[in-house]
Amino acid sequence: MNAHELRDKTPDQLREELVTLKKEAFNLRFQQATGQLENPARLRSVRRDVARVNTVLNEKANAAAE
Repeated sequence: MNAHELRDKTPDQLREELVTLKKEAFNLRFQQATGQLENPARLRSVRRDVARVNTVLNEKANAAAE
C-alpha cells in the first residue's frame, strides 16, 4: 500500500483501513508472543502502513482546517 492509493480514499475509508490494520497488528503481536508468527517482516510492514494511514488522515484534516 502506498500513499498515493491512500490519498484517493475518503477519511471514513481511511479510518476503516486503520481499524483493520490495527487488528492485524494485534493478531501478529499475539502470534509472535506464542511463537506462531510465520512472517516476522509482516509485523514491520503493518506498522508502517498504520503510520502511512495516520499521516494521510492528518494531511486531510489539516487541509480541511485551512
